[in-house]
Amino acid sequence: MPVSPKSINLNPTALYLERAALAALFLFVIAAPNSIAGAQTAWMIGLLFWVLRFTVWPRPGLERSPLDYPLFGFFVLTGLSSFFSYEPMVSTGKLRAACLFTIVYLFAENVRAPRLLRALVLVLLASCMVNVFYTFGQYALGRGVKVYGVAANSPLSDSVLRHSLAEAKALPGTPARIQPIPILSGDTLEEVNGRPLRSAQQLVEALNQSSKSEPAKIKIYRVEWVAVLEVPQGLLLPGATPEEQLGIQQWTSGRDWRATGFYNHWTTYAEMLQLIASLAIGLFVALPRKRTRSGALLALAIAGMSIALLLSVTRASWLSLLVSATLITALSVSRKKLIVIGACALPLILVGLFVLQQKRKVSFFDQSDNSIVWRQKVWHDGFHLLTSNPRHLLVGVGMDSIKAHWRQWGLFDNGRMPMGHMHSDYLQIALERGVPALIVWLILLGMYGRMLWRLRRRIAPENWIERGIILGALGGLVGFMCSGAVHYNWGDSEVVMIFYLIMGLSLVVERLTREQVPNTLARVRSA
Repeated sequence: MPVSPKSINLNPTALYLERAALAALFLFVIAAPNSIAGAQTAWMIGLLFWVLRFTVWPRPGLERSPLDYPLFGFFVLTGLSSFFSYEPMVSTGKLRAACLFTIVYLFAENVRAPRLLRALVLVLLASCMVNVFYTFGQYALGRGVKVYGVAANSPLSDSVLRHSLAEAKALPGTPARIQPIPILSGDTLEEVNGRPLRSAQQLVEALNQSSKSEPAKIKIYRVEWVAVLEVPQGLLLPGATPEEQLGIQQWTSGRDWRATGFYNHWTTYAEMLQLIASLAIGLFVALPRKRTRSGALLALAIAGMSIALLLSVTRASWLSLLVSATLITALSVSRKKLIVIGACALPLILVGLFVLQQKRKVSFFDQSDNSIVWRQKVWHDGFHLLTSNPRHLLVGVGMDSIKAHWRQWGLFDNGRMPMGHMHSDYLQIALERGVPALIVWLILLGMYGRMLWRLRRRIAPENWIERGIILGALGGLVGFMCSGAVHYNWGDSEVVMIFYLIMGLSLVVERLTREQVPNTLARVRSA
């Protein structure tokens, strides 16, 4: 009869490799909500130690999961689309991001004990709160210099936007490489010559140079638009105060930008918060006794993440978290309690609509909003490109081929709109990888959702963390798919890494639950 590896004492090398892999898992959950570089480094280190572990006897076993076939099938179809891409070298380079699905197995195969699973989840929540408090600190202190009452003769009114040669070619309506764009009242000046701007006096010092000097480069924020404008030197007005010299009435610290945490974009931050906040809501709902220290800490985490998400002013992510929270609570509480919770959430919804109007100057469904108009245009062009050629339907055009061929295909209103992506997971995957890849991707998410739906009923109430992980993963999945209709969140590596992390933790719960059934039957028979 073969001896199980679990019954054999590990030699020091095997033990070292396993501990090193587990350390990489903790580094990953610490970095994932805050740093893509840190998370990817931890991922690669963890993979390295895990692979090396297979070279040492006794070799660890591999557990099969319900998601193996669609996960590998989607990766194979992605590789096939890269091979047939219009830009094979570019698309093949993107396969590294496609390999992030190994995060699922890195966690599913290396997390063996419930105690370790619970520790990883709690560390993930604590790590996310770091960027939440950072966001609150930024808003409390302010960022940059927001100017009011900019006079016509102000040196700030002479600012220009210098287009690169490539931008000038890409923008048919641009008459020259230099476009006059004056700094207006309400603009927030964030940096000057690459340095953070803290006060109007600092701006005066940067502009108080000879007129023959190079123009000062000022990074501004204007209602979602970020640009670097050039302001000529030596044009300060006479006066005793910075306001008089700059030709402005007053200035304050800027607080009207959209929260990004440690990321570079608010949408990435919002999608990350939606997934982890859903996990926190699942844990809170599954907690048997809410009036405890654990309940208070979870409630604090949910409130903090929700406010940070509110400050990102990302409508689709707001709605996604609302759908996620509604599903989680509907599966766990009575209808009466659900109505009470909904009534308590109504003020938060009203605050969100107010913040949206103040920060972005639009309503929730505003047909005149440029972002909605842009999405409708790229959806139309993307769908036309997808159906224009049977090859596109079968294998797509290849990942990131759009960046090289968008002029040829007449996308983005022939360059009059900002170049980007299709702003939809469903359309982007079909267009870049083919309709078969989209179908397999939907099967993957469907099988994942079915697994979570069935698993939530099989977990004992006392294992509330495991049950909370499943509820949070299910709510986060539904929210992810909702926001994916108008965002290409599958293209954000930061978001996908957390999505795969939660999927891997869910597979750990699935395995632990499956292993408990034979043990329970054995105890019953022995009794």
